[in-house]
Parts: sequence; structure tokens; C-alpha cells
Amino acid sequence: MPEEQQNANTIENLDTPSPGDCPSTEETGLVEELQGALAEKTEKFNELNDKYLRLAAEFDNFKRLAQRDQRDQIRFGNEDLLKELLPVVDNLERAIAASQNGGSGNGLIQGVDLTLKQLTGALAKFHVIPVETIGRPFDPAAHQAVVSVSSPKVPELHVVDEFQRGYRLHDRILRAAMVSVSTGRAGGAPETDGTISAS
Repeated sequence: MPEEQQNANTIENLDTPSPGDCPSTEETGLVEELQGALAEKTEKFNELNDKYLRLAAEFDNFKRLAQRDQRDQIRFGNEDLLKELLPVVDNLERAIAASQNGGSGNGLIQGVDLTLKQLTGALAKFHVIPVETIGRPFDPAAHQAVVSVSSPKVPELHVVDEFQRGYRLHDRILRAAMVSVSTGRAGGAPETDGTISAS
């Protein structure tokens, strides 16, 4: 091997490209194009990453606020109802004070009656309404039968009497009414003279 050819492969000559190692102009353009595309994609990635981090921080803040609102709703959800009931408590306290100071029995009864009307009005504002009972067909979803009685006037399986009033909250039964239910006439078919509505 000639000495010149042997020197071409020494360590000192590694940094200088040989004529066959030089990239062509086309390859250089392709590399620059790829580097530009990479820089563009990196910038886009950084923008999207910043946007994601901001959204994640906003979501965490929203979640904390929602949890706080939920806790407040649980703690103070009955606030409006309780404000409506406080005047009822005031009137009951006045009635007790009046009875202890030797007030008349009629005045006490009237005061308690007005207080009851005030209380039922406050409940009605919050959609708490009494369940209809006497003379109505027995409804196991709204009525709790305590006793069965024979009745010449009330048709079979209709409510005769109410022992404890039931209430609805919107369409849901809050408390079933405790009632007595007719078994019809004793010793025969129930009388249907139209005095009690069967609806």
C-alpha cells in the first residue's frame, strides 16, 4: 500500500471529510428542513403543554370550589326553612308565657291555632303538603293502615279516620299517614249511597 494512501486513514485526517464524505446540497436542504419542522413541532408542543398545565390548574381550583360549595350546601341547605320556622317558635314561646301568666284558655287556643296555621304555611312554601286521607281510597304508598273497621257509610278499602297526618315533599312521601281502613258494612256488602266520594 502506498504511503500517501495509508496516511489518509490516520487519526489526524478524521476531521477533514474526504471528497466522497461531503453531503450534497440536496441533503443539506433536507436536514435544515427537518430541523425547522422539529423546531416548529417543539414550539407547538411547548404551547400545548402550557395550555394543559393552565387547564389542569383551573380544574383543580374548580374542584376545590365545588367541594367547598357542596360542604356549605350540606351544612346550610336548610337555612331558608329554618328562618321560616323561627317565627313559629317565637309564637309558641309567647303562648306558653301567656298561659303561665294566667291568660284565658280561649286566647291560648286561638294563639296555638294561629301558630299552627303559620307553621303549615311555612311548610307549604317548601312544598311540604298534607296527604289527603279521610274518605279516600286506601293507598299503601301514602297511608299506613293501623286498624280495620267496619263502616256502614265508608266503602270497603277507603280511609275511615286519620290518627296521624302524613306529608308529601313534592311528589315523594315524607311521612305516611296513620289511618283506619273500612272493611265495609258489618255482615254484608258496603253501602254505596254516594255520601262519600270514592275518588
